[in-house]
Amino acid sequence: MQPDVAIPTVLVTGSNGQVGFELRRSLAPLGKVVALDRSGCDLSRPDDIRRVVREYRPDVIVNPAAYTAVDKAETDADLAFAINGIAAGILAEEARALGSLLVHYSTDYVFDGTKVGAYVESDAVNPQSVYGKSKLAGEQAIAAIGAQALILRTCWVAGAHGGNFAKTMLRLGRERDSLRVIADQFGAPTTAALIADVTAQIVARHWLFGDRQVFASGIYHLAAAGETTWHAYATEVLRYAATKGVELKVDPARIEAIPATAYPLPAPRPANSRLGTSKLRQTFGIHLPDWQQGVHFLLDQIFS
Repeated sequence: MQPDVAIPTVLVTGSNGQVGFELRRSLAPLGKVVALDRSGCDLSRPDDIRRVVREYRPDVIVNPAAYTAVDKAETDADLAFAINGIAAGILAEEARALGSLLVHYSTDYVFDGTKVGAYVESDAVNPQSVYGKSKLAGEQAIAAIGAQALILRTCWVAGAHGGNFAKTMLRLGRERDSLRVIADQFGAPTTAALIADVTAQIVARHWLFGDRQVFASGIYHLAAAGETTWHAYATEVLRYAATKGVELKVDPARIEAIPATAYPLPAPRPANSRLGTSKLRQTFGIHLPDWQQGVHFLLDQIFS
């Protein structure tokens, strides 16, 4: 007889979000996945967090849940910091007590966006919005606890499940004769599926089935390769949609490029959201595909 092998338990918060939805798929082969939405684990309630973690005693806690209403956060700071900051620290405390791994997601908004070139993990942080400050508070809370933790900073996230820029452009391209899109902010569209798949690969190879004593905890940037602007991103979304037979009112080649100053918002956006990923590649051997490949895959999912 084969000896019984303990099946790992992976706890996922925010299971109905863009990344959380994909994590349910990518983590499923690794063991028992407990995927909870806000009704199952409300990150604004510390006692709720502790109760859930102590009930399931997971080997891995994956936390894609976040307060992501960037503009609303400017007038809702207490809730943003509760979910993005305080909750992250509580999860780190519980993970340390169990000897578990915490995977947490952060954002390009922890930077001010003024750097020339891609940001690396060691660059100075300087968030300019409440959202960015709350996400940085989460990073700092996790670091202060000293748990085994993987903090993955990403940018311009889009998934087939949930709302995002690509879906908005598809809708507007069908409804409007003209579009105006910002052309002086730079980043890399990164699909929720890519984020989830990379997470699963690291968790499996380097934590669940690797040497936990040498696991390389810390902050890593996870973004698709290459760079673009919101304007070029919108153009590519509609160009590819047209090749798939989607009827559009607007000509993708005639989307108007505008500066960010022409579209003021309550919360400032980084002009530069480019994230260098060499640390992720060198540490875990992961090579990330070009952003166009991810966008095409995303659109194929939406059209199917």
